[in-house]
Amino acid sequence: MWLTDRQRRLVAPADETLPRTPIPTRMVSNGEFLPLPQTPEQARVERTLAELADRNGRPLGLDRRRFLASATGLASAFLALNQVFGPVFTVARAETTDPDAAAERATRYRDQAVVDVQLHFIRDDYAWDGILALGTYAARWNPVLEREGISFERFKFDNFLREVYFDSDTRIGLISAAPADHGDNVILNNDGLAEARRLVNQVAGSRRMLAHAVIAPGQPGWLDEIDRAVEVLKPDGWKGYTLGDPFEDSRWPWRLDDAALMYPAYERMVKAGVRNVCIHKGLLPEDYPNVFKHWRHAMVDDVGQAARDWPQLNFIIYHSGFRPLLTSPQPLLDAFEAQGQIDWVTDLAAVPARFGVSNVYAELGTTFGSCAITHPRLAAAVLGQLVKGMGADHVVWGTDSVWYGSPQWQIEAFRRIEIPEDMQAAHGFAPLGPPDGPVRNAILAGNAARLFGLERDIAPDGAWRDDLLSRTKADYLAAGGQPSNTFYGFVARAGGRS
Repeated sequence: MWLTDRQRRLVAPADETLPRTPIPTRMVSNGEFLPLPQTPEQARVERTLAELADRNGRPLGLDRRRFLASATGLASAFLALNQVFGPVFTVARAETTDPDAAAERATRYRDQAVVDVQLHFIRDDYAWDGILALGTYAARWNPVLEREGISFERFKFDNFLREVYFDSDTRIGLISAAPADHGDNVILNNDGLAEARRLVNQVAGSRRMLAHAVIAPGQPGWLDEIDRAVEVLKPDGWKGYTLGDPFEDSRWPWRLDDAALMYPAYERMVKAGVRNVCIHKGLLPEDYPNVFKHWRHAMVDDVGQAARDWPQLNFIIYHSGFRPLLTSPQPLLDAFEAQGQIDWVTDLAAVPARFGVSNVYAELGTTFGSCAITHPRLAAAVLGQLVKGMGADHVVWGTDSVWYGSPQWQIEAFRRIEIPEDMQAAHGFAPLGPPDGPVRNAILAGNAARLFGLERDIAPDGAWRDDLLSRTKADYLAAGGQPSNTFYGFVARAGGRS
């Protein structure tokens, strides 16, 4: 986690604090940035959603928790957001009262391909207890956890499979990790990533999981590890943090355009044919100039030159370079409306035109989800800038789950959000179109499929349709399986300051 001891005192585990709503009703942090306190608007969303759940659940014989875990409850969450923030999400009122109408929509898009290029879980022998600050399961609603007590299990493989593959429409996922200056903080090493991929794909009987190999430029033996990964692990892509270790002020920050350091690595990647370079950018904590002396390495000013020098590689910028909301989202949105700027999303969106490159991509993990529930218009602005500057064919879907629970709420938010007409007119943004139209299909799956060679794997008649994961999911749903509506990150404590 990037949070200091002082900052940790200002946050609480989301799974202990947030109500069991289908979307989070305040900003949730994955530990890489300090979350904002709940805004008055988010408090209104929470109250509105509770009122909708009580009013609409009663005729259906559902208490609040069961209603909110249903498809009608998920639709109600977007209606509540619209009532508070204005009509940004498409939702029919019938979906919030009629289970058949809600189920019809869910069924309509259930087979839509979704490829999530940023997923996480922790290794079985992970022992750094700092991560337990992310919360514990709520014993008041789960008697099993009351008996078993607090553990790491919710971040581990079994729960990851349930949240991602059973409780969401995600078809294929790319698991990722992070480097560390000290081995104890490594949540999953390269061998663990490759082994998880092997296990899932072997058991499923189809290609359901991809895996990164994490690079650590500057650390002793890092080029040798690339060679070993190519020969032994066969990664689907590379993952790097230009800040070095994301958990502390690293001794090994680096830049993508450092020719002496990075270009020998790029030569190895090109030769191996593993050409997707996924780079964490943005997501700095509140007082980042005082926390990280290398904070400038989180900017996107090194992307363009590297992309121009290495057209054989694809540079996929995680989080779209978004610098978190360091103040209320409304001033950030106001600044966008007035100046057309979103730090550092605007800079990333300008890279293709400025450098004349077509090998830079924006990934949406954490950025879209956090904006969608703090101010949906800001989420629409981010999407508008990225699609306009980079093209709909250069934006890829990612959620940063399992830290945020099941990714289904983010998938639904993306299917439903539309760039408001006044924003389209003012900034020259094109509409996103239907939930299963070309723009959303490209972002949710098509672009990642092209980058990672998954076109056949995501096809409607692909092996996934009748593999073991699909059959098991069908049994799970038939037995009444429902999403837990649990979020596993940090939220700001009531009365705390971010």
